[in-house]
Amino acid sequence: MLNDAYTTRLDNFFTVTTNAKLLQATSGGNNKKRSKEKEIMDIIKNLFMGSGAATAITYICLTGFIGIIIGKFEVKKIRLGIAGVLFTGLVFAHFGAKPDVSVISFIRDFGLILFVYAVGIDIGPRFFNTFKSEGLTLNLLAAGIVVLGFIIAFLLCYFLKIPPAVITGILCGATTNTPSLGAAQQVIAEHVGGSAAALSGQLSGMAYAVAYPFGVLGIILTMILVRIFFRVKIDKEVKDFNAQFENIQNKLESVKIKITNPNMFGRKIAYVQQAVDKELVISRIGRNGNIIVALEHEELHQGDYVYGVSALNHMDNLKLKMGEVEVIQKKEISGDLAMAHVLVTNRKLTGKTIEQIGIYRRYEANITRIFRAGMEILPTRSAVIELGDTVRIVGKKDLLDDVRSELGNSIKELAIPNIIPIFVGIFLGVVLGSIPIFIPGLPAPAKLGLAGGPLVIAILIGHVGRIGRHDFYMSPGAIMMLRELGITLFLACVGLLSGSQFVNTVYNGGYMWMLYGAIITFVPIMIISIIARLMKINYLKICGVISGAMTDPPALEFANSLAQSEAQSTAYATVYPLTMFLRILFAQILMLLAL
Repeated sequence: MLNDAYTTRLDNFFTVTTNAKLLQATSGGNNKKRSKEKEIMDIIKNLFMGSGAATAITYICLTGFIGIIIGKFEVKKIRLGIAGVLFTGLVFAHFGAKPDVSVISFIRDFGLILFVYAVGIDIGPRFFNTFKSEGLTLNLLAAGIVVLGFIIAFLLCYFLKIPPAVITGILCGATTNTPSLGAAQQVIAEHVGGSAAALSGQLSGMAYAVAYPFGVLGIILTMILVRIFFRVKIDKEVKDFNAQFENIQNKLESVKIKITNPNMFGRKIAYVQQAVDKELVISRIGRNGNIIVALEHEELHQGDYVYGVSALNHMDNLKLKMGEVEVIQKKEISGDLAMAHVLVTNRKLTGKTIEQIGIYRRYEANITRIFRAGMEILPTRSAVIELGDTVRIVGKKDLLDDVRSELGNSIKELAIPNIIPIFVGIFLGVVLGSIPIFIPGLPAPAKLGLAGGPLVIAILIGHVGRIGRHDFYMSPGAIMMLRELGITLFLACVGLLSGSQFVNTVYNGGYMWMLYGAIITFVPIMIISIIARLMKINYLKICGVISGAMTDPPALEFANSLAQSEAQSTAYATVYPLTMFLRILFAQILMLLAL
């Protein structure tokens, strides 16, 4: 019995001991689990509630990601686009996001620089061409919109005593121009000291956001009202534009010339091409029902047909020099001849003229057109070939592969990033933007700033294309990437810096900013649209001009939806470069005048 009792007590002891150990082990496991969970929560908390660069980058990435998705949603052909990033940043900041101000400010400025530099590089090749012929009229109309908006903003500020930062933000938002906001905020940072600078920067960002929505809607409303008021028929506008486009004097056309001038009989192509070099590029000769390549040693005979490329304003001269001229539709090339489009990627040939490259001397082939940055260029012997150009070649089928190899025709070669122009251009742009510009009547000198300086340098670099043997080529994909990254970073940072007091500001009188912004948006574009229509300018072009004058892609999308025509996009691209520059400059002038 004693042994049995002892055994029982011993079993109970081991059971209790074992259970205690198991309980302790379980408790220890739970503690470790809780410790890991707490560690993870601390990491997340530090990431979102910290004050370092990691927190700032986290919020910027989330803002950009969510904002871009929101911007893609479309309601009745209208969407926020990239502005979705701005409003997402405002929401994050309203609900307590407080990333490090110095980090956010730096990324905001750097994003702005990337954006305007990419814009400048993109529009540089065609910038100065926009001031030719009708482009000058369209640019004057767009400049009128900018000036009228500036005058209205200044009058509102003067008579209603609106704070400088607020009215400048309203102007930038009402005209949907982001770089001008960046330029204005730089003026604030330089001329407003202490905590007042931070507050003014926030106010300008909030005013921008409040005025922005009607900045888009106001343009669309103007298009609709002008269409109703003038009883515009879209089909007729499309036909009128197409007819006008076909009669553009410098538009390249395929031509067929019958040789009837005795002075050309027996002349070699080398002589003829030199005589009409600025007016005609010869590709083929039609003789006795056969088509041959126009080689230098070939002689012209009476009744021969010369096929080539010219512009309408050269037709009369060609008729006098050569014979009967006929504009023809694109002609199919058959037999042993063929046509090919070749991408110029051989850096050894770029920067040289067509005569220096000498394709026509070494192959039975001729370059008949050059395509560059959306433009068609007549390939005269003195025309310069640049990296990234696409050239049209007409020649013997079996030789075209050799021509392709010589010119490069390698997309992979263009995909190699050319980083030097970015850093050189931004450096020169920042230097230029720091130079004071003394304008009579201003209390302090204006500057092109971080927005205007890089923009001007980028336009010049894009236009020049090279210095000596050093080219500044950037692929369209790289430019678009730089542009979208820059504007996304800028708008995300503006939203995060301005959103904490956004709702309170709007609730406590900020809603009046919407009214001021609506006036600045609507009045100038309505006045200029009416003037333009009275000047008999095509309605679709007017839509493109007011969209470009407000630098507003969503408005252009709506304009493009009105008709399948190039009129809207062409007018938009024509006025966009000058308008961007003026917006940046006038935002600074308004800020300085109002201080």
